[in-house]
Order: sequence, then structure tokens, then C-alpha cells
Amino acid sequence: MERLKVAVFASGRGSDFQSLIDARDKGELDVDLVLLVSNRPGAMCIERAKKAGIDTFVLDHHGMEREEWEERVEVELRKKGVNFIVLAGFMRLLSASFVSRWRNKIINIHPALLPSFPGVHAHRDALDYGVKVTGLTIHFVDEKMDHGPVIFQYPVWVKDDDTEESLSQRVLEQEHIWYPRVLQWIAEGRVEVQGRLVKVRGITDSERAPWQ
Repeated sequence: MERLKVAVFASGRGSDFQSLIDARDKGELDVDLVLLVSNRPGAMCIERAKKAGIDTFVLDHHGMEREEWEERVEVELRKKGVNFIVLAGFMRLLSASFVSRWRNKIINIHPALLPSFPGVHAHRDALDYGVKVTGLTIHFVDEKMDHGPVIFQYPVWVKDDDTEESLSQRVLEQEHIWYPRVLQWIAEGRVEVQGRLVKVRGITDSERAPWQ
């Protein structure tokens, strides 16, 4: 399988991005993190990239058509030989044409067990609904928001006294564990997409979610 040359798209703090950097540095993630793309100048993720020696491309999307922004980004992706994209707190929807060009080459992480609680207020929505279990979903990106084929999910119990902040923190801790692991599965060629069904070959006991 072709070695993954990964561009990470991020808009904010970049803690999930940092988890990929840390896993790479520890030898747990065998991919090339070649580029950070951000639509928000001044975002913390940019400093994380610079500190890790990863090139950055920062392009504010305000006042720009979505297609123009994406075209300029794709020029940079081609320059770096990028063949896979990881969304890590990227707060902007990609166009259908962009997703089509990168079919099954973009993954995203969402802080809920999709299809429950899509969108930007997943923790608030979970608490408002009163669910007892939420979690995270890692999925391929398609033309709809938080909708693509599910690769992996991990549960997090909701406590009676949880706030959005406390729940977010516990889910985030698991995101930092599982996002690098799932990307490594993809890098090893173990992930197969069959329509909406995603199969992962050769799961070991240490890689299983608690209920498996």
C-alpha cells in the first residue's frame, strides 16, 4: 500500500492534531504528517505544527467562495504529495465536489455516537436529551455533515453531574487515544469500505472497544 502522506485540517486548539504528532514521535503512527491546513490565522494548531516541524498553509476563508478556498488548498496538497486528509477540529464544511475528489481519503472525528447528536453542539445535545452513554465516532467524510461510513466508535458514560466541559474532557481523552490508532489501521491497509459498511481486518484484543 502507498505510504500515507497526510494533511491535517484544523481550525482551533489542535489537540487531536497534537495526539497524531505525539503518536508519530513515539513510533505508534507510521505516516508522514506533511502539512497542516487551517482556515483561521492565529489558531493554536498552527503553533503546534511549527513546533513539530510540519509545514503549514493558512488561508482565511472569510470573503472567499468555498470553491476558491478549496482550489487554493488543493494546489498546496499537490505540492506536498498529499494522499490522505485528516480533519481535526476543522470547523468548515467541505464541498461535495471536493469530497468526491477525495472519496474515502478523508476522515473526521466527532464527539458523539453517530448518527446521534451530529453538529457542533454534540455534548450539549447529549446532556439535554439525557442519554446515559455518548462517545466518539471516527468516520469517512461524505457530502453530508457527520454522515459518512463509520470506522470506529468508543463509548463514554455520562455522569449525573456532568457539564458540557466535564463530558467534553472525558470524550477528548479517548479521542487522543483512538484517532492515531485508527489512522494507523488505515496506513496498514487494514480498513476496507463496502458502501456504508467499514471492515477492519486483524483487530487485536488491545485494539478492541470495551464491548467487542
